[in-house]
Amino acid sequence: MEKLTRRQFLKVGGSVAVGGILTSLACARPTPLPPAEATPAQAAQVGETIALPAPRLQGEMSVEEAIKGRRSERDFTDQPLNIEHVSHLLWAAQGITEDGGFKRAAPSAGATYPLDVYLVVGEKGVDGLQAGVYHYQVREHALRLLTTGDVRTILATACVGQMFIAEAPIAIVITAEYARTTGWYGERGTRYVHMEVGHAGQNIHLQAEALGLGTVVIGAFIDKEVSRLLRLPEGHEPLCVMPAGYHH
Repeated sequence: MEKLTRRQFLKVGGSVAVGGILTSLACARPTPLPPAEATPAQAAQVGETIALPAPRLQGEMSVEEAIKGRRSERDFTDQPLNIEHVSHLLWAAQGITEDGGFKRAAPSAGATYPLDVYLVVGEKGVDGLQAGVYHYQVREHALRLLTTGDVRTILATACVGQMFIAEAPIAIVITAEYARTTGWYGERGTRYVHMEVGHAGQNIHLQAEALGLGTVVIGAFIDKEVSRLLRLPEGHEPLCVMPAGYHH
């Protein structure tokens, strides 16, 4: 692997080091969200973009409380989520946190940002959203509808039959295009991508805890089946699946 220049080394080291400091913004609990109201699902067309509400940046739960309470949850209720829940979870994963800039909630080696985030929504899983597969548009803080229909059972089957995934109202899938990072850092970039997905996953975990929700990181799945379900572009690979919702 080619040697890094001092500037590149400092850039990488700084990005990784930031991940060791959990900010209150990345997992802050917003003012308790109002009870979900049954609102008609938006009849969006495939390819259409749906704006998400801006996340609230002041919360009631401390970082320490979120860390202490975080657990892997696999027993979900069918209570639907609010669009605000979706907004906060996706923002915590990869949302832009720099005013007027591009820096995101999770650190990235050299700010190469190899991750993409997809949202699988079940029937009546999120008030105001129709069932389907969405791609998180980072810069716009919006969702782009890729396919319609409830595919949670297909996703659960692709995750080697972990059927509790089909019971959660939503599932977040984090994918990576390794070339964005390895193009700069060579083989070492693969390690940096895996560091980054760990940061993003922990952010989702802590944000879920702060919202009174639960989630779990799933790494056991058939890559080709998940890729086909999400219609991933060539060179993109799924790294983890995180079902989320209210839990018993």
